[in-house]
Amino acid sequence: MEPSIPKTSSLTLTQIIPLYIGSVLGSGILLLPGLTADSSGPASLLAWILMSILAIPMALSMGFLSVKYPHAGGVSYFVSKAFNPEIGMLVGWFFLLSAIIAVPIIALTGAGYASSAFGLGDSGRIIISAIIMVIAVVSNFFGMRLTGKVQMTVVIATVLILIGAIAGSIPSINMENFIPFMPNGWISVGHSATLIFWCFLGWEAISHVTEEFENPGRDVVRGTIISSIIISILYLATAFAVIGTKCYGPGISDVSLIHLINLSFGTSGMIIAGIITLFITTAPAIAYTGAAGRLAYTISKSGYGPKVFTLLHTRFFTPVGSLIFLIICYFCILLIFMSGKISLDILIQIPNTTFILTYFAGCAAGLILLKNDKIGLIVSFISLILTGAIFCFTGKAMFWPLILILIWILFLKFRKQYQSNNN
Repeated sequence: MEPSIPKTSSLTLTQIIPLYIGSVLGSGILLLPGLTADSSGPASLLAWILMSILAIPMALSMGFLSVKYPHAGGVSYFVSKAFNPEIGMLVGWFFLLSAIIAVPIIALTGAGYASSAFGLGDSGRIIISAIIMVIAVVSNFFGMRLTGKVQMTVVIATVLILIGAIAGSIPSINMENFIPFMPNGWISVGHSATLIFWCFLGWEAISHVTEEFENPGRDVVRGTIISSIIISILYLATAFAVIGTKCYGPGISDVSLIHLINLSFGTSGMIIAGIITLFITTAPAIAYTGAAGRLAYTISKSGYGPKVFTLLHTRFFTPVGSLIFLIICYFCILLIFMSGKISLDILIQIPNTTFILTYFAGCAAGLILLKNDKIGLIVSFISLILTGAIFCFTGKAMFWPLILILIWILFLKFRKQYQSNNN
């Protein structure tokens, strides 16, 4: 989610913390507690703890880079600055292709909650998902942007659902549900950690306003650590509640919180949560689509993408070519999901691999750009090692970004030959 940052002369720590939380806390927490519990049982809590620990150096690394190089381009800009524009554009393509899959996943998450709350079944879920994706594209077609107030409302709504589900589940938690603790071994815990990475994305999203921090050097560290702790507590408590009440398993793992709320507050609570979840997921779908559309336009204008991406609407000046490309891709992903050949937990692994490599590249950039900052250098190195280790658990999904890298190398080779032949 791309938060809309208020334009102030100086941002204090109390203002910075909500910005960080708003950048990171998203719809992934609605989906992943059940999926990770299904994958590794109660031991998935270890994966949540591991990712909570990794989030701190990773966020600090992005924070230090943002202070030194404030820019809306985020990780792609850091990588371009540290290495070269070609690698930076590859990272840009990583985000673009991740968003193509991420938006349908977000839509399916919200639609899954709504269809479960209202008993609409699989067909209802598909229809609602399609509506969310169309809203995301049409909103950006007309140049609509989410305001800071709307995005903060999304964060508050998400927090309220989590706190309500956690608090309401306390009487129903049974410690016997934590036995056996690790039914599927350590490998499954590593796999769960790769899924959970989705919930810790976005630390670089406020990189273009770090120059407005009252005391950047101090507030980045304090703001990051405090935000990480708050987010991690919410995530861990939610995962604990889902496991403790056994609200996961075949058919319900991807909508575990709706069943947790039903257990605590009954049908009326479930219906209210289903409605709120539609709002929670539609907002980031709009934001992701807007970011992806603008990025595709930028990539194309830089000469690293199809020219069709540069087509602008004559009235709204929005990237029509990019948006048409996105909506076609969205529905292709939805059709693949409808075929039943790929489940949501497998689908989410694909963009996660490129997201992980994006942050891996960002941490590598930190080693170069923060070489004169001892703490920045240390946290970048730690993040690089841990992110690389997590990538090793992505399984077959790791071939997706590796194939993209190979295609990129071939593209650059062809591009240079074409340019030399025309000079």
